[in-house]
Amino acid sequence: MWSGNAPGWPAVLRDGDVTVRPLRMRDAGAWVESRRRNAKWLEPWEATPPAGAAVFGASTAVFSAMTRRLRADARQGRALPFVIVLGKQFAGQINVAGVVRGSMDGAHIGYWIDERFAGRGVMPTAVALVVDHCFRVVGLHRIEVNIRPENHASRRVVEKLGFRDEGIRKSFLHIDGDWRDHRTYALVQDEVPGGLLRRWHQSQRRAETVQREHRDTPA
Repeated sequence: MWSGNAPGWPAVLRDGDVTVRPLRMRDAGAWVESRRRNAKWLEPWEATPPAGAAVFGASTAVFSAMTRRLRADARQGRALPFVIVLGKQFAGQINVAGVVRGSMDGAHIGYWIDERFAGRGVMPTAVALVVDHCFRVVGLHRIEVNIRPENHASRRVVEKLGFRDEGIRKSFLHIDGDWRDHRTYALVQDEVPGGLLRRWHQSQRRAETVQREHRDTPA
């Protein structure tokens, strides 16, 4: 399926019903269907060229071009392009990109999820799986996520996971017709010595305990 020997690639990561695995050419049908159905849900957050030409359409041709490019980047160790599967259903995409080695050893993560699966803990789990893989297997030191301040759903993902807020990057990316500010969230390997997935599970258990105690407290 993939050639080349980039560190930590390919990889299949799992936690419960959530699987993160390499993007494949045979994902085309599910990807196109999901992107078309979620067009309005995703459009405000998709990067666009300043000239205004659409680059993130939902067609087999767009998917094939994207996948060939990402496969080439993966072979060169510049990216790790994953899809997210919930049970047996295609649920979204998560990409590690901009991998820089040497004195930085860092990368950034971008992601999107089908609206049907939003708010169910799928994306935090997927991000935690990928970050742990990047730190422990790929050997990266720093991971960052850049999010429009208005994208509260995406910000909740990294805030739930305990990413550090590093502030605003002015006019960082061209999105939805203009240059948009982004808020940068980051983690370095030393901040999660026990693993990000473990920390995510611990926070979920604490939240469940608080909910139970609240239900059991007399009015």
